[in-house]
Amino acid sequence: MNWWMAQIRPVNQIAQQMAEQRQLQLTKPAGSLGMLEQVVIQLAGLQGTPHPQLNKPWISIFAGDHGIMQEQISAFPQAVTRQMLQNFATGGACISVIAREHAAHLQVIDCGTVGEAYHIDGVETHCIRVGTANFIQTQAMMAFECQQALNLGRESVEKAQIAQADIYIAGEMGIGNTCSAAALACLLLNEDPDQLTGVGTGIDADKLKHKKAVIQTALNLHREAKGNAFQSLCAVGGLEIAAMTGAYIRAAQLGIAMVVDGFISSVAALCAVHLNPDVRGWMIFGHASAEYGHRRVLEALNATPLLQLNLRLGEGSGAGAALGLIKLACSLHNQMATFAQAAVSDHTG
Repeated sequence: MNWWMAQIRPVNQIAQQMAEQRQLQLTKPAGSLGMLEQVVIQLAGLQGTPHPQLNKPWISIFAGDHGIMQEQISAFPQAVTRQMLQNFATGGACISVIAREHAAHLQVIDCGTVGEAYHIDGVETHCIRVGTANFIQTQAMMAFECQQALNLGRESVEKAQIAQADIYIAGEMGIGNTCSAAALACLLLNEDPDQLTGVGTGIDADKLKHKKAVIQTALNLHREAKGNAFQSLCAVGGLEIAAMTGAYIRAAQLGIAMVVDGFISSVAALCAVHLNPDVRGWMIFGHASAEYGHRRVLEALNATPLLQLNLRLGEGSGAGAALGLIKLACSLHNQMATFAQAAVSDHTG
């Protein structure tokens, strides 16, 4: 049996119910803190305690290049993928600042970028292949390569568990990966490219039309993969998307709560849920991206994100922004007085 099909850890319903009861006792009308209540109750079940905490976040950024860049579907050149790895490692990227803000461990993993062998302090290099293949000509990666990428995600989460991380974020970097993610979502949801394809890094209307046509060509070539998540991932996915998929599944197996980022991360989450449906219960959704197809993917996952800030950067940035809100929710839950402690009458008088 493939490891990603193994059993998912059950959510602790007792801890969740106890947290819900505590929310009813706090000095406020029931439900008045809205999603701040909902997220902390969910987190209580995931952490197995009625008093959840967010003290040791772990952020892993997975990077990979894409052969579909041969079709000119991005506003940025492919070289930016590897250039950004250096920026992550030296602390200059958005997610680097977010990680410092929350005292999070930031792990940077090169799953397979284009270029010669290199070394950058702070970047783990695992060159499964030098970028994926052009998926309008052939499948993006072979099955064994996809398995290796899934394994990178698994290993990342296992490191996070050893470090006693209490929440996990997977982010991505890969010029061209919104095209890959849109194609993958189309195969998983049996949708038209018009429903799931956006501007990514900021392409113009003509290039967006071209990008949709490229994805339609890929769907025609790989139609036999529809309905099979693993085959779809091999057909049009990215190495970094596969790694995030593996990370989400392993986090749920080991019982580590996760915050899902934007469009590309959510497509990886969708793929993870298609591979192992019980993974869904371990997901908190950080934000609604400005990327066009994200709303449809969130709908398919029955997900209500915490934030809507019109972000479309990737890198795990929206999930990272949500960490502050989740931490606040925990503080309110754990530190507010109950009606009895404050000698305040509840609604029953």
